[in-house]
Amino acid sequence: MSRHLYLDASPPPYNGPRDFVDKAAFHKTISVLGARVPPEKTRVLLKAGELKNCLMDLPKIRTVVSDPSQPDGDRLVLLRMSEKADIPAEAQQFLDKEAKGLLEYKVDLDYDYWTAEECLHSFLPEELREGAPTGFAMTGHIAHVNLNDEYLPYKHIIGRLILDKNKRVKTVVNKLDMIDNQFRFFKMELLAGEPNYVVEHHESDCRFTFDFTQVYWNSRLHTEHERLVELFKPDDVIADAFAGVGPFAVPAAKKGCAVLANDLNPNSAKYLSKNVQDNRVTDFVRVSCEDGRDFIRTSVARLFDEPFAAYAGPKPSRMQEEKERKRLQKLAAEGQPIPPPPPVDTSKPTRRRISHFVMNLPDSAITFLDAFRGILTDAEGRNLSGTYDEMPMVHCHCFTRELEPHNAESDIRQRVEEKLGHPLTSEATFHLVRSVAPNKEMYCISFRLPREVACAT
Repeated sequence: MSRHLYLDASPPPYNGPRDFVDKAAFHKTISVLGARVPPEKTRVLLKAGELKNCLMDLPKIRTVVSDPSQPDGDRLVLLRMSEKADIPAEAQQFLDKEAKGLLEYKVDLDYDYWTAEECLHSFLPEELREGAPTGFAMTGHIAHVNLNDEYLPYKHIIGRLILDKNKRVKTVVNKLDMIDNQFRFFKMELLAGEPNYVVEHHESDCRFTFDFTQVYWNSRLHTEHERLVELFKPDDVIADAFAGVGPFAVPAAKKGCAVLANDLNPNSAKYLSKNVQDNRVTDFVRVSCEDGRDFIRTSVARLFDEPFAAYAGPKPSRMQEEKERKRLQKLAAEGQPIPPPPPVDTSKPTRRRISHFVMNLPDSAITFLDAFRGILTDAEGRNLSGTYDEMPMVHCHCFTRELEPHNAESDIRQRVEEKLGHPLTSEATFHLVRSVAPNKEMYCISFRLPREVACAT
């Protein structure tokens, strides 16, 4: 067996300045052997079983290159050895028969070759290399990281490496521990790139625009967004108490649901309205900007007085609408009569019953559950319970310090029932959304709102 079948392609120890990344300091030359063959014979070597463990296998390095001494002539099939003595006997016999000799070939590696993680390992002191923070979450063109204190002296280096090594990234930010107390979005600092924080982010076949520094958004929750929307039926009405910029509301509306979408943050409400318009669901979403407790208390009466139109089937896509527009345009150009639009079906009842409440404010959503007491009786004393042959489902996100599922469910149930002032029915489920810290889990409890709570006086 060969002694040197592994090529060390790791970056060299970094000896450049410490206050910025000197790309020129990342350079390495590796000497390997190349088997000279005519162009038409390269495939024979590449497919040969005798050379299976001998061919160049470094990422981003071509196995076949031009012979530097004959750019328009022979080719070199690169091997992963630098010394002839390292070539196995079987492979050497094959090369003696099929190749025109072996040449030394120098492979030059530079800053562009290595990943951000490899460059950072080279840059950092040895004691910080394990666990080096090169992972990040993407929101639009922004990469955001959460750096531990020991890496803060290198934060701009980390930002520059992420920026240089990821073409989609235009801005790199570090989330700070500080959270806006009123609207719950993270404070952040610019590490590298453009100070442009208004992003266009795509999720669930929807386009979202928002200022990442002024609203709450977590790209890691996309599977939770999809999970809940999957539960909704197209003819449902959804009341989203903490809607943000619309990660639940907009996909639900595109599905056909009618949505009452609320957020206390004026910037969230502003971008929510824009996203509703950009995704062409203005007929299905009503945006409000008020306290979540007030929203919950008035939503039932508000929908009763101003119901949504009945679900009329899937909305045509942009392509279908454009095709129909061109068809009508062609008929007009040919002088043919334009058929009238299909009549609106008024036989279906309007939508005036909320099917689901969404409460995605895990830090404090449970504390808002007391707002459900008496929601079927409005401020004027009207009893609206007759509209609700089936009570709404409530999907409430929350945190717990209990890591065992049984204990977590008991903790969440106890807190929810305390705020509701009534036991939950058997129709209650618990879904672990994700771990947010070593001793902190995010859950979503989904339960049927007890009628006794909604009718309480």
